[in-house]
Amino acid sequence: MADNQFPLRISPGTQVVTRSDHFDSDGTLLIRAGTVGAVVDTDNESYLVEFPTGARHSFLRSDLKIRKAEQSAVVESLDPASAFSTLVPNAVCYSAIVGSRAYGLATDLSDTDIRGVFVAPPALLWSLQGTPDHVERLESEEFYWELKQFMVLALKANPNVLEVLSSPLVQVMDDIGQRLVSERRAFLSKLAYQTYNGYVLSQFKKLEQDIRNHGAPKWKHVMHLIRLLYQGIELLRSGELVIDVGERREMLLAIRSGETSWDTVETLRQTLHREFEDAAAETPLPERPDVDKVERLLISFRQEMGTK
Repeated sequence: MADNQFPLRISPGTQVVTRSDHFDSDGTLLIRAGTVGAVVDTDNESYLVEFPTGARHSFLRSDLKIRKAEQSAVVESLDPASAFSTLVPNAVCYSAIVGSRAYGLATDLSDTDIRGVFVAPPALLWSLQGTPDHVERLESEEFYWELKQFMVLALKANPNVLEVLSSPLVQVMDDIGQRLVSERRAFLSKLAYQTYNGYVLSQFKKLEQDIRNHGAPKWKHVMHLIRLLYQGIELLRSGELVIDVGERREMLLAIRSGETSWDTVETLRQTLHREFEDAAAETPLPERPDVDKVERLLISFRQEMGTK
């Protein structure tokens, strides 16, 4: 949240800057605009600020700016709306539909989620302003990573990022996007075991908590976690990421609709975890992704963009 959007509580100890001159009741100037002090106490309506002279005065929140935010504002990043309109679609090199439609699990009510990659124009990338790691438009379910950020997340085996490159529903693919997809195996490694397994374990704990607190889990989330386990097992066994659930569609939809009992799902989960462990022990995937190849690819893309 920006510093000038209220209310934003300032914690004691935070350094602040006064927005305007501050006068006593008789008109005597007490504190000039731009003076730095530190909040020592607050009652959530006013803030007691101590200044280097030892003087203390009370201010409303609207009278103060957070010092670090004030300094950061000297070079503003693109605001979200501006960033999206500036970078999408002109800078997008690759995008695809992901989520239920890509998995083959869509219904008439399913959203169309679009994820992709944009390459920051050199003028923006090299500017003081810099480029955002991602841009998004919530109302249209669109989300795009800048090329470097996308590559870093893919090297870390982030499931949500890896599936973008393997979606069967490609929307945009230029020359850079085509080469990015053709080299997608460079991102795959045994790190997928950690990311897939860790995500599933943490999410199942949340679902168990839902059962304790509300008597039932969120079945859509249960379905996607079982789907993710199947996907992870196949990835570890074959070294390829397959997105469409294929013949498992009806079984997964039955879980989403709540037709399958929690006990049955939990038994399946435990079975799949054992298969996941076995697949990890025998996977053809390398220990680590091919970072050198990915870095060369990134540099070549940057060089090409610099000549345009």
